[in-house]
Amino acid sequence: MIVNTELEQKGNLFPSEIIKYRKDVDTLYFTTSNNVVLQITVIRDSVIRFRYSTTGKFENDFSYGVTIHASRGYNFLKVTENDTHYVITTAKLVCKVRKQNLQISLYDAIDMKLINEDEIGFHWEESYEYGGDIVKMSKACQKAESFYGLGDKPVDVNMKGKRFENWATDSYAFGKNTDPIYKAIPFYTAIQDNKAYGIFFDNTFKSHFDFAHERRNVTSFWAQGGEMNYYFIYGPDMNDVVRNYTDLTGKPHALPPLWALGFHQCKWSYYPESNVKEVTNTFRDLKIPCDAIYLDIDYMDGFRCFTWDKNHFPDPKRMVKELEDDGFKTVVIIDPGIKIDMEYDVFKEALDKDYFCKRADGPYMKGKVWPGECYFPDFTKPEVRDWWSGLFQELIEEIGVKGVWNDMNEPAVMDVPNKSFPNDVRHDYDGNPCSHRKAHNIYGTQMARATYHGLKKYAYPKRPFVITRSAYSGAQRYTSTWMGDNVATWEHLAIANNQAQRMAMSGFSFAGSDIGGFAEQPQGELFARWIQLGIFHTFCRVHSSGDHGDQEPWVFGDEITDIVRKFVEIRYQLLPYLYTSFWKYLNDGTPMLKSLVLYDQEDQQTHYRSDEFVFGEQILACPIIEPNAKGRRMYIPRGKWYNFWTDEIVEGGKEMWVDADIDSMPIFVKEGAVIPKYPVQQYVGEKDFDEITLDVYYKEGKESSKLYDDAHDGYDYKKGRFSLRTFKVTGKKSEFILQQHKRGDFDASYTKFNIVFHNLPFEITSVQIDNVEIELDRINSSVNKAITINKDFTELHLFGE
Repeated sequence: MIVNTELEQKGNLFPSEIIKYRKDVDTLYFTTSNNVVLQITVIRDSVIRFRYSTTGKFENDFSYGVTIHASRGYNFLKVTENDTHYVITTAKLVCKVRKQNLQISLYDAIDMKLINEDEIGFHWEESYEYGGDIVKMSKACQKAESFYGLGDKPVDVNMKGKRFENWATDSYAFGKNTDPIYKAIPFYTAIQDNKAYGIFFDNTFKSHFDFAHERRNVTSFWAQGGEMNYYFIYGPDMNDVVRNYTDLTGKPHALPPLWALGFHQCKWSYYPESNVKEVTNTFRDLKIPCDAIYLDIDYMDGFRCFTWDKNHFPDPKRMVKELEDDGFKTVVIIDPGIKIDMEYDVFKEALDKDYFCKRADGPYMKGKVWPGECYFPDFTKPEVRDWWSGLFQELIEEIGVKGVWNDMNEPAVMDVPNKSFPNDVRHDYDGNPCSHRKAHNIYGTQMARATYHGLKKYAYPKRPFVITRSAYSGAQRYTSTWMGDNVATWEHLAIANNQAQRMAMSGFSFAGSDIGGFAEQPQGELFARWIQLGIFHTFCRVHSSGDHGDQEPWVFGDEITDIVRKFVEIRYQLLPYLYTSFWKYLNDGTPMLKSLVLYDQEDQQTHYRSDEFVFGEQILACPIIEPNAKGRRMYIPRGKWYNFWTDEIVEGGKEMWVDADIDSMPIFVKEGAVIPKYPVQQYVGEKDFDEITLDVYYKEGKESSKLYDDAHDGYDYKKGRFSLRTFKVTGKKSEFILQQHKRGDFDASYTKFNIVFHNLPFEITSVQIDNVEIELDRINSSVNKAITINKDFTELHLFGE
């Protein structure tokens, strides 16, 4: 008998016509004749979720990416029907669902301009190898549309014409355009005709994004399994898109301790203890501020996590205490690979409790990492995360370590072709059992989550500090991050700049690069230029492999040492400004770094700028990314800006040359800004100072700035023990007013502001503080006009001629 044994290759499949519709409060269901169901949920007026099933049934609705704290609720919802479409209207959006084939088009509810529409829309292909579907979405790419986001991709900020893959990968010495690398953040923002929207494709399988690469008028995204499940987020302001995405996937659960925003020094590896002390003592001897010293894998006993090599570190508790007495917080590395060793308590306990990942047929997932052969905890299982968090008690509570750095958590495995687990490894996925195909991209995030909860528990009442290499959307709730194993080249300096901007517009502002490059050895000039950029990244750490030589600030000669000190001191002066920016990020989801397109999307010139960025709200920076440069051309955004070094005022909206020899970099301050500054300290908390400086940059007109403050550690700020000062400036031809409004119960230890005025256009003839005239001799005119007054003033009024 002859039988047909070949599978029918059906190719791409498409929804057919709608035959049934129902509404359940905020969720609408559309069923087609070929049993496709489209579920549309209105999350907010500007956020709509689209979820497709090809079988008539949906999987359990579970996401690691979306936070339970995400805002929900809308002001208006109406559903109507005509001959060809169902029409869903909110206060911000009009969504049309085509009856013939489920194709979607979205319009601005105010002016009814098209924002985004399906090209062929949702389609799928059956996966005979794994079961389930390869799910696909094709959108029309509008004229002159630009695309941004996707996390740490090492490319220019605008992704138009490029194609990417999301699969967290250990990418040692990656280069420009290497893809994929360490993170999988499936969110992008698009701008067309000054309207911005975002798409978050919440699917943890290997996913792909094509931004008009294969077909110039089509943008598409697809995944190797799971659901077609995406959120459409409308602006029209790009900042609102990023803020709403960050609200959806979560803002950091707590402010970092202020020391975590200081300068950090790391190397693979500082050991033994005498080497650690030599490095930290040199920082103090040379008066280069530093808050944290890192211990890489060589601090452990045979690379066993949660152990110490007692030959190199005979008394860790004493050493950590001595370092802390000198102002250094100790941060240690912890990897996911647990050495197979029956004499090793951590391994034995996890084995006994069945906490390790297993292959599909039952054997443990075994792989080689630094300790040799290892098993790996299944961090997608709640009991495993609880167990893992408990392992930090000794490190944090007893020894006194202040931070933990999670590495190799893509997860990385050595000496195998795919550098990671095989696809058949099984995971609990919080009660939704699955293969590694689904869990791979979130493995690192769940490890960082478990680490965060351990530090939160045992560092209490202080705040936790965690760093991760791998991340999925939502990891920003628990951890900071760095960009992985970069290289000491000028190209990588430019890549680091782009990556930090892209991470910030992907909801993850607490990020930075290995300053100076991890692999290979920088020359002094490159190291200095990288420090200049690094002080404007939220996470600021030097790290190197150590294979090619030392990479401390003093190894490149006195000239470079002086430049590094100068810029690190600027970082420490700007800590109150940076801390205020972090508070805005925590509360509003506001990116702490802004690419120029985020800062001013209406200016078409910003859409393809990659080098310049705005740090916080009011400082413009642009790194020098070529050797032997005495300056560079850069684009100044619209408005007036002060040269940070000279106080020269430049009119923006144009490209211009800016001088910047080796000891300088282009930095500008927005007119009207009030920039708070601390005195220089060697570490956070070194000094009890009685005054801080407010640099006030004159503007004819009005501007406001903020200064957030609290105890810099602990959780009292969540009970109202913080202070938020709003400074409003009003500048006129011969008059200047600085008003202050304070809320919150926290009272900082300093009592005075030293207010420095930049570029007042008049000579001061009289001064009033809170409507009381004071003596003119209180004005210090040595360089800029300055006055020292009580921090609780309400209004400072200058009159002139």
